[in-house]
Amino acid sequence: MLLDRLAPALFVLLWSTGWIAAGYVAPYAQPLEFLVVRYAAAAVMLLVICFAFRAAWPKTPEQWGHAIFSGVLLHGIYLGGVWWAIAEGVPTALSGLIAALQPLMTAMIAPYVVGERLSGRQWIGIVLGFSGLLIAIVPRLLVLEWQQISTAMVPLLVNVGAMVAVTGGTIYQKRYLQAADLRTTAMLQYIGALAFTLPMAWLLEDLQIKWNFELTLALIWSVFGLSIGAIALLLYLIRRGQVSRAASLIYLVPPTVAVQAWLLFGDRPTPSMIIGTSIVVLGVYLASQSLMAKVKR
Repeated sequence: MLLDRLAPALFVLLWSTGWIAAGYVAPYAQPLEFLVVRYAAAAVMLLVICFAFRAAWPKTPEQWGHAIFSGVLLHGIYLGGVWWAIAEGVPTALSGLIAALQPLMTAMIAPYVVGERLSGRQWIGIVLGFSGLLIAIVPRLLVLEWQQISTAMVPLLVNVGAMVAVTGGTIYQKRYLQAADLRTTAMLQYIGALAFTLPMAWLLEDLQIKWNFELTLALIWSVFGLSIGAIALLLYLIRRGQVSRAASLIYLVPPTVAVQAWLLFGDRPTPSMIIGTSIVVLGVYLASQSLMAKVKR
């Protein structure tokens, strides 16, 4: 079936547009206040879907708590950190490159969580991945004055922290929400994200969105294309048993984001960015392929 063959790559392409949406919104709205609107709209739409399809809800308060807390990690801290970092000047392609290291971070944490030793191939992938990130970042910092470097490091560190949060959220979800209905879980996760992001936006931003056509278009895509569409595609992949194929293509996210940023924003990649991205792609490929091989066994 054609859709079965295309679905994993389509999911990765859809996922990569999240960074483009963040860059697109940045000139028109502050990141956290926009995410508040996005989370609220996505929660309402998913609630309708849950009732329409009679999705199963968590049976205990503890399960509700796990779903909501995972949303704080996966959406509140992760998306909030990424969008804030991009609004503060981190290039879209570089932000996507940082986030793509999540499989490597997961591999590093795995021995302490499940007691599984890393293979030599995984270690090579981890070293290559973080080396590639340094190659992409360091030349950008060397041309700055010391005060500018310290200022530029804050959003970069926030972006890295967001990647750590999504790594923790992914492990948390696998541990506590493995058997939960993805539709109700996704809705509760947006509730958790909203509960975390709203007070942060209140403290850090002015909460005065200036609506225009571009911002409305970005919201529609963020809610229906990403928050709803990506979830629907993920459900299809799970039903067809193809989640591992989508996960094995995660190494394609950085170059996909870079190409889109170049075409849409004119963010031409520098030589160091091209070299660093290539090394990261190779590192993530080695680590993720090794993980997939273990899953298949």
